[in-house]
Amino acid sequence: MNQVVILVPTDGSEGANKALHYAVETVRNTNGKILLLNVQPNYFTPNVKMFFNKKAVEEYTELMASEALEAPKKILEESGVPYEIKVRVGISKSVICQEARESEVHSIVMGYRGMGAVLGTVMGSVCFAVLQETPCPITIVP
Repeated sequence: MNQVVILVPTDGSEGANKALHYAVETVRNTNGKILLLNVQPNYFTPNVKMFFNKKAVEEYTELMASEALEAPKKILEESGVPYEIKVRVGISKSVICQEARESEVHSIVMGYRGMGAVLGTVMGSVCFAVLQETPCPITIVP
């Protein structure tokens, strides 16, 4: 049987860290591993290209990813569970679902920020979008 792999998308927020703690306990009980995923937006847009070169934008993207992964890395290192970290660029909901398919993960565990019904409807939510496209079970940690 293949190793259980749980995908945990993170932006470094408190909600994402709560989800990571939940996933760590789940993995500990299954002898699986965590696949931590940080998705950065594509900053290299036509307007940005007018002022910054590609290398500068890539360095900024790396800096933002590094900041977002600082606390989750610490959580994982202290937990002792096996893990892998990936950083991708794109639209969060699409990249999360694509990674879940490509890595053939067992499930996705992610945090929910609790924006409320009205604001969540108006602004949308990565959680809700992933629920619509997910190729595997998803656990949402409040």
